Amino acid sequence: MKATQKPPTTAPVTPADLLRMAALYLRRHGWHQGTYYNALFPADHPTPPACAAGAIGIACAGHRVEHFSQLDGDTLADYLAALAAFVDYLDDFAPVFHIDEDGYLLDEHTSPYSWNDDPARTAEQVVTALEAAADEWDRLHVQGGENR
Repeated sequence: MKATQKPPTTAPVTPADLLRMAALYLRRHGWHQGTYYNALFPADHPTPPACAAGAIGIACAGHRVEHFSQLDGDTLADYLAALAAFVDYLDDFAPVFHIDEDGYLLDEHTSPYSWNDDPARTAEQVVTALEAAADEWDRLHVQGGENR
């Protein structure tokens, strides 16, 4: 870096940061099942109740996102990294196995969508899982305050 360049003043946003932002969003604006956002709120409502994936999308984009394909390149990469960290956590700590009628495993990864939409799921479980996934990401990727 040259002496005339200003050093960066902010740290990069990590998947853990985005998962914590998603958890905070759900605490403040409510949780939803079945779709990204509660359809009782109009499309132009900035803060509808959201599912876990919808809240991660809002944390990444800063606004409501109907589908991850609407995100630009960098934001999409952040979204996919945060969602992957959440799936990794669910795989390790709250696995959901889908077995076909012949007894074969259909999917080796827990779907955050079906996990969120389980009729027995509660808002507190979703918020807690997002926060725990963030803690797990930090445990695996951060050492002494620095990213590994």
